[in-house]
Amino acid sequence: MIELLSPAGNVEKLYYAYAYGADAAYIGLKRFSLRVKADNFYEDEYKKVIELKKQFPGKRLHCALNISFHNRDIDNFLANLDYFKAYPIDAFIVQDIGMVPILQKHFPNVELHVSTQASCVNREAVKMYKSMGFKRVVLGREVTLKEIREIKDAVPDVELEAFAHGAMCIAYAGRCLMSAYLTARSAQAGACSHTCRWDFDVLADSSKAKQIAETGALVLEEKKRPGEYFPVYEGDDFTAVLSSKDLRMIEHLEDMKKAGVDSIKIEGRMKSVYYVALVTRAYRKALDALEGKISDVEAAPFIEELENVSHRESSTGFYYNPAEANKTVSGATDSRYILAAEIGGRLTEQEMNEVLQRGAAHEEAVARELQEMHPAAREARLKDFEMHPDRNPPRALATDGWAMYRIKPLNMIKAGDEIEFVSPDVVATKAAASEWTLVDPEEGTVKNWVCDGHDCVLYTKISLQEGALLRIEDPDYVPGRIRDSGR
Repeated sequence: MIELLSPAGNVEKLYYAYAYGADAAYIGLKRFSLRVKADNFYEDEYKKVIELKKQFPGKRLHCALNISFHNRDIDNFLANLDYFKAYPIDAFIVQDIGMVPILQKHFPNVELHVSTQASCVNREAVKMYKSMGFKRVVLGREVTLKEIREIKDAVPDVELEAFAHGAMCIAYAGRCLMSAYLTARSAQAGACSHTCRWDFDVLADSSKAKQIAETGALVLEEKKRPGEYFPVYEGDDFTAVLSSKDLRMIEHLEDMKKAGVDSIKIEGRMKSVYYVALVTRAYRKALDALEGKISDVEAAPFIEELENVSHRESSTGFYYNPAEANKTVSGATDSRYILAAEIGGRLTEQEMNEVLQRGAAHEEAVARELQEMHPAAREARLKDFEMHPDRNPPRALATDGWAMYRIKPLNMIKAGDEIEFVSPDVVATKAAASEWTLVDPEEGTVKNWVCDGHDCVLYTKISLQEGALLRIEDPDYVPGRIRDSGR
């Protein structure tokens, strides 16, 4: 059975990775991971991680220690041993072999996995890592399926992990110097600025660009950085700069299984909760179909939802034909949907009744206050309410068959919107405006809108699975056009 390994940039994303079907998730801890711009984990979050592993028994946790360690980094790691030991880590992902004896000494029961940053793409390297005590190798992204099969046949008792989905790096196995060169932010120290995805102009007659590039005289100028020139070199079947396509292997999982892949990996610790949830879900269903747990027909709608997640044009990377990986694209990612809210737990019957009772009490208090006012003041107050309905919202009314759910708003949700729910086992459920309402849990009153930071419950007739997300269509989305991310 192939393991599904998903990214988790913080505790919240870790929950959604597990809830939407990942067998394991990989995280980074502050200062020791190649994604320092991900939220990562810190302070006492190990307590939440421990509880999550109890909530999802059998799920594994991998920790990326994949930076290139300088002396100060090793000293810092040794000074933070107790912090690392607090986390229920099942495996460390490392590229720096200097860390091997340190980890083996202080974490004897934790597996060692070779990071893709080590660019391991041949059987002899895998044999060497096995002799050093590694249980798994995360293969370099430049390896082909044919080579994976050869490696598995040569070293059958070493687990092989390979990327199946997400952003690819134009540099060999992600060992990029371009970011450091242009922004003084080193990818190898975890601060990649994704310079390969900037919007460059080629400053040459396009009809002669290839010939000029082969001489090394071609340069790029990025639109937001006028006067800064970057050289481009055209070699045999490659161009040395520009953004690679995204990787997508969901239609080829059977080939990955036949090649001997033990774990498929989704890239994206810096991606959103929405991305982690829907991409994990799609691959979970695809793997379930591959293993005969569900039919291909049942899996298909979940796979189609990948088009509703931010992505670039995709390819199969190096797995079949290296020339496919050399095709480049430009621009940011985009999606037709906005994640509007995370759905929390369902309120108990008693909790829901208490909210409704607060609404009744609020209505009575307003009526009593108006009754006690001078007639002129009352008339002025009523006119004010008429002009500003939000100042006197109606109470929420009990409705048969409806339930309340705690929600965490992330973007604007307005009464009257057509919203959609996605969940681990339901592709998408559209909810008309008449099928839901927003309620202030402290006042028990109906809200016309909420946004990030507002305390709110969702009152709806639709039964929601645990871990559901609420999305709305982005009114600014234009199919086929990538919007400027502003970087």
